Amino acid sequence: MTAPSTASEADTQTLPEQPAPACVMSFNASDPSGAGGVAGDVATIAAMGAHALPIVTSIVMRDTAEVFDHHPIDADVVVEQARSVLEDVTIAAWKVGFLGSTEGVSAVAEILSDYPDVPLVAYLPNLSWVEEDEQQAYLDAFRELVLPQTEVLVGSHQTLTDFLLPDWEGERPPSSRELAVAANEQGTRFVLVTSIPLPDQYLDNVLASSQGPITGEKFERFEASFVGAGETLSASLAALLATGVELHAAVGEALAFLDQALDAGFRPGMGNVIPDRFFWALPPEESEDDEAPAAEEAAADAPKNPRHVH
Repeated sequence: MTAPSTASEADTQTLPEQPAPACVMSFNASDPSGAGGVAGDVATIAAMGAHALPIVTSIVMRDTAEVFDHHPIDADVVVEQARSVLEDVTIAAWKVGFLGSTEGVSAVAEILSDYPDVPLVAYLPNLSWVEEDEQQAYLDAFRELVLPQTEVLVGSHQTLTDFLLPDWEGERPPSSRELAVAANEQGTRFVLVTSIPLPDQYLDNVLASSQGPITGEKFERFEASFVGAGETLSASLAALLATGVELHAAVGEALAFLDQALDAGFRPGMGNVIPDRFFWALPPEESEDDEAPAAEEAAADAPKNPRHVH
């Protein structure tokens, strides 16, 4: 007859360790509205089934309507945040957003250069709220130091045109391929161009290389104004690449995720609408009589990996 385990023996028994999700390091600003920045990246990356490692590069003063000011984090502090985590955790992808200052760009670029095999998704926001001289110096540093290491550069058609082809004088707007050619000259392999105007009530979103368009999806124009859409798209793409999804499929899934997040968007304040990155976690609307059973059923059927529900 086998003697029962003692309490001390039971305490030493351990459960099998579960594999960790893919980890994505995000370099971005602190956005107190939660629309973008590291807050938006953490929510998006988590919604895609990966784990976010947020590195704060700047503190932005804003609400859901506009940006008022920003305070860059010292470059040495940015480096210390990242290096302390990188010595402990293996990462599978980078997401780069607003890096705060030219010194921040240089510091982050040096870190990126130590991991050339980790895919980098770089998002270029509209920086019209930054003073002109500071903005130009920042963009020059970003072009020289970050673009050569970038797998996919994400941005709106207007923002990428101003950045990549500032002297464009064509009678028509540049195509996604022409933007990709300009990015490729700086070392970037692909561009994901959003909000390309179409003659009807749609906007195109296209992944392109210097050879031409690869994939994309049209969105119907929303009546509402959003904040955080580009951050959501770029962070979801980085998370998908981190989990091993091939680029073509990852872009399609990231665009589908963004479309549904925008469709379920909410307005927490008096400004713009914020994407709902956890739209998939909400139970379907039911009548009052069906509310309790529907909630119980939704909880029971909740997906274990939400990345596959969109």
